[in-house]
Amino acid sequence: MSGRWSLLRRIFNQPRNVLGLGAVSFFNDVSSEMIYPLLPTFLVRVLGASLPAVGLIEGAAESINSFVKLFAGSLSDRLGRRKPLVALGYGLAALARPLIAGTEAVWQVLTLRLTDRLGKGIRSAPRDALLAKSAPPGALGLAFGTQRALDHAGALLGPILAGALLLFITRDLRLIFALSAIPAALTLLLLWRAVSEVPRAGVETAAHQGLAGLRSPELRRTLFVFFVFTLANSTDAFLLLRASQLGVATAMLPFLWAAFHASKTFWSFPGGDWADRFGARGVIAAGWAVYALVYLGFALAFAQWHAWALFIAYGLYFGLAEGPEKALVAQFAQGSQLGAAMGGYQLAVGVGALPASLAFGLLWQWAGPSGAFLTGAGVAGLALVFLLTLVPGNR
Repeated sequence: MSGRWSLLRRIFNQPRNVLGLGAVSFFNDVSSEMIYPLLPTFLVRVLGASLPAVGLIEGAAESINSFVKLFAGSLSDRLGRRKPLVALGYGLAALARPLIAGTEAVWQVLTLRLTDRLGKGIRSAPRDALLAKSAPPGALGLAFGTQRALDHAGALLGPILAGALLLFITRDLRLIFALSAIPAALTLLLLWRAVSEVPRAGVETAAHQGLAGLRSPELRRTLFVFFVFTLANSTDAFLLLRASQLGVATAMLPFLWAAFHASKTFWSFPGGDWADRFGARGVIAAGWAVYALVYLGFALAFAQWHAWALFIAYGLYFGLAEGPEKALVAQFAQGSQLGAAMGGYQLAVGVGALPASLAFGLLWQWAGPSGAFLTGAGVAGLALVFLLTLVPGNR
């Protein structure tokens, strides 16, 4: 019990920027997750999209945001300022996301999803660099774990709001999408009031732009391994479609998504803390093993309750991997290239999103969901072997 209270004290005693950036992520994800669990159903049942089209939309959206992240991180290094890029990124997403309510064609959803993810690409690496600079010494894992936990807490509340609206007020998905503008506006207000710039000693030179900034051999190997794992990590839209196939009703999908994010929130705090205490690589390895087992479970599932159990277990993977992965990248980054390193990480974990999601959709069509999920589990297992053999352990 004393250990739990000690962790809580460390969480709430973190600098204002760490908690402020976490709160910004909270409201942003309330907005985002009012839409996301309903979007695959909207695309397939309302707009008539095919499964490969769903994979194309989500894969392309994640790929574009990953490419932008690298250069946004490098730009923040050169400028010596992070917050303007963070604000621009959140602003683009806040404007684009609610407009999905008015779409009548699949290409329109694609355009808005690309804009939303472009905003994410602009903000993510500068935000993570600002967070790393704001974290106390020896507490990188906990800082990133806190940000991820609050992000997931917002993603927990968002689908609960959407589900309550569906059950008690309206069946109109478009109205729910439009209402996501309210927490999006709160995101921007909180960013303005609760987050401040961390002063830099100097401005980076042009030589540190893009991939040139990723000079550490350890960092390059780590990013390669993260890329391999990404090839197993298709869009979660397919997990929602699989849950629907297993018998989860459309009105219950937001609550299933909320349970998933409750699990992510619960595990993000200890996952980040364990990375600080025991080493990030081992915690990441445990998370990737959980991922492979969850995909194996989705391949073999045949009942509705299996979907609920697997989504909750899937949250454990995020808690063990997300914060520790960023902490590991920050440890390997050379001090003046933190933004570029974070951008390189975002590129590595996202550049494979498009081929992974397209391949998953095609495999689902040709070999069924079991074949697609088994393939994902196998690639995740291969990435785990690379992690343990190519990436250094505790530094």
